[in-house]
Amino acid sequence: MSEKPRKNSVDLADSEPLATGSNAPGAAEHTLEQAIGHQVRHHRKHAGLTVAELAAASQISPGMLSKIENGQISPSLGTLQMLASALNLPLTVLFASFEQRRDCSYVKAGEGVVIRRRGTKVGHQYQLLGHSLDGPVVIEPYLITLSDDAVAYTGFQHEGVEFIFMLTGEVEYAHADRSYNLRAGDAILFDSAAPHGPARLVQTPMTYLSIIIYPRP
Repeated sequence: MSEKPRKNSVDLADSEPLATGSNAPGAAEHTLEQAIGHQVRHHRKHAGLTVAELAAASQISPGMLSKIENGQISPSLGTLQMLASALNLPLTVLFASFEQRRDCSYVKAGEGVVIRRRGTKVGHQYQLLGHSLDGPVVIEPYLITLSDDAVAYTGFQHEGVEFIFMLTGEVEYAHADRSYNLRAGDAILFDSAAPHGPARLVQTPMTYLSIIIYPRP
């Protein structure tokens, strides 16, 4: 009896969506009607208008405007044009949140931008691996290299949180009043408002991935 061929892949069409293991909430999926309603409500409030006032200026009923703002109906282009005119906006603005771009930053191996930071003067090389284009937080991923002539420095201090993943070498890394011995494969996540940095360079050259996250100003 011949064996059945072993399946090496998952048929995604017939399976449940695969979880990532993250506790992050699922990405919200907004319909076009919801996106338009959000924009109408936002700009109405920004203009200081009540539902009744905007409805009158747009020549539609308050009930219809309420349904539009709640994404419950699909308004005609004529209705949207009257709303945009009453709000003194281009019609395209009402579609803005539906058409917004999802950010993606792609950097090929060896092509990260080398930049100067506080540690540059003590022999720490920073290679920026990407950047966040929009959103409520800024994310800065760096590949940091400490060569044989680099020196220890524990005076780094900034807002946000920082994640470090050790790639090569060995370092005694200080954070606040404690120190951690990091070798390849070790990771540390900490509040970067406290003083931190490599206190003792045990084995150089060394490289580690540093990801800094802080609220967008």
